[in-house]
Amino acid sequence: MRKIILIAVAFGLLLALWQESAEAIPAFARRYRLSCKTCHSPFPRLNSYGEEFAGNAFQLPDAEEPARSFVDVGDEKLSLLREIPVAVRGDLFVTYDSGDEGVDTDFEFPYRLKFLSGGTIHKDLAYYFYFYYDERGEVAGVDDAFVHFNNLFGEELDLIVGQFSISDPLLKRELRLTYEDYKIYPLRIGGSSTSLNYDRGFMLTYSPRAGTDLVFELVNGNGIPDADEKKNFDSDSFRNMFFRASQDILEGVRFGGFYYFGRQTNHDITNETRVWGIDGTFSHKEILSVDWQYLERRDDDPFFSSLDLDDTATKSILLEAVYAPKESDSDWYMIFLYNWIDSDLDIYDYHSATFNFQYLLLRNARIFAELTRDIEYETTRLVAGLVIAM
Repeated sequence: MRKIILIAVAFGLLLALWQESAEAIPAFARRYRLSCKTCHSPFPRLNSYGEEFAGNAFQLPDAEEPARSFVDVGDEKLSLLREIPVAVRGDLFVTYDSGDEGVDTDFEFPYRLKFLSGGTIHKDLAYYFYFYYDERGEVAGVDDAFVHFNNLFGEELDLIVGQFSISDPLLKRELRLTYEDYKIYPLRIGGSSTSLNYDRGFMLTYSPRAGTDLVFELVNGNGIPDADEKKNFDSDSFRNMFFRASQDILEGVRFGGFYYFGRQTNHDITNETRVWGIDGTFSHKEILSVDWQYLERRDDDPFFSSLDLDDTATKSILLEAVYAPKESDSDWYMIFLYNWIDSDLDIYDYHSATFNFQYLLLRNARIFAELTRDIEYETTRLVAGLVIAM
């Protein structure tokens, strides 16, 4: 009961603050005195400038850090932010699902309540994290939480250390505009804890020349569970690896490939996971952006049975298109999302098409209507949503 009261009070304060300050904007926009549309189209989705800003350790790529951001105490070895950047996001949904015979209509208020903080600690050194105070009725805790070292050795080499989503170099789940998820990324097969979702480790990114990006990740490989009785986060001694290379082919056309190798041991039985795929992006200015991806995953013993069975194969296609008729000045957006998963284990099969229409009440408040058709089971889900950030 106490938890419910606290959530209700926090959400009430969120709405009150929004109503009192309709022009409120999140942390980075407040710090640099810029509109949200500078980096987002719409929020939280990043445009090209926003991607460059995030990749530059939250430093403007074409300007110096504002002097007012730091406190000068006369110690060159001390870097203190004048204010800790904080932002809040709340998501409210109403859903109807024709395939749910028990609860076909649901008021999901709030579906998410997220506290975010991030920024530049010093030149080329930044941090970022967010805390789910409430996610689907539970205190979910921290997802993203990392430190970002930018331009190491004076090169286009970055190091991110902490907790992040393995799939971030492909498509960032937390920045999607739809209620419908990118289904393949959090998917786990059998008893394996391996997925392309959140994990702990480090990520290296390198751009040897314009238009070429290389990414290497080394992670625990078992997600972000609580530490065990020995205070270890990992469940075995092996570290999983992810590699991606991508290249601009033409203006607005990008092509890439990726490979992930993981190994997990459970009661002296080992499952090896191999994931490979290709992906690409087509964009016309910032009016139309299309991201696509083909992924194939193979697990040699996902149930840790020690039986000599064939690999379990799981294949996936993911496609997302975002239409913004006036680019960053658009008041409305249209999104199409396609998920297809075909596994040797039929329980993991998934096939859906999503159509989403968004309208901006403010740069930091949007409403949307979404229809998802589950092609596999011939059911329909309708969602109406309100997303607020400040």
